[in-house]
Amino acid sequence: MQRVCFLLKVRPERLDEYRERHRAVWPEMLAALSATGWHNYSLFLREDGLLVGYLETEDFEAARAAMAATEVNARWQAEMAPFFESLDGRPDEGMVSLEEVFHLN
Repeated sequence: MQRVCFLLKVRPERLDEYRERHRAVWPEMLAALSATGWHNYSLFLREDGLLVGYLETEDFEAARAAMAATEVNARWQAEMAPFFESLDGRPDEGMVSLEEVFHLN
């Protein structure tokens, strides 16, 4: 199982709305994430807009590609793109993955 951590930057003026949107993620989006191999997926948001994502998956590139092929993901990404700074394209394409350097089992 791969552990994946990534960073994005939410616009500070949109933090409250970003939080609100994630309190009500569409059921079909949640189902698509699960079906395409995204497990134990969490988002953490700092007050300055730094967003840290974490997930576990068998194959991150395959999970990303499978999710990118869904219609619900295209709609979600289009709605969420305006929330992010320094983003050329969709949020799911702008994730900056971090290298794992330590893990305690």
